[in-house]
Amino acid sequence: QVQLVESGGGLVQAGGSLRLSCAASGRTFSSYAMGWFRQAPGKEREFVARISWNGGNTYYADSVKGRFTISRDNAKNTVYLQMNRLKPEDTAVYYCARNKRYTWTDDIKDYDYWGQGTQVTVSS
Repeated sequence: QVQLVESGGGLVQAGGSLRLSCAASGRTFSSYAMGWFRQAPGKEREFVARISWNGGNTYYADSVKGRFTISRDNAKNTVYLQMNRLKPEDTAVYYCARNKRYTWTDDIKDYDYWGQGTQVTVSS
């Protein structure tokens, strides 16, 4: 069984930064691509960023490109999301998730394990 636990959310002013972490249990963390998603009140959950199993490839939603950076430390079973120049529209619950084996997509249906989420609130 895989458990994902996010941390690092909070309240920040527009233009500020936050770093989210997602700690994973299990010995196979380094074999899977990982992703970050977010869900704002009243909206669908949306893709934010993803990273390949070894960190060599990353991909971002257009809305966060150039402001957010996804990274991972396989020795620590942890994936990160560095968020800079935050905007009020970034306010959401942020979730990390594991991409299914042999997949590399943004599609929410291709992620099989999810964390409980961490709240990010950006004030204007």
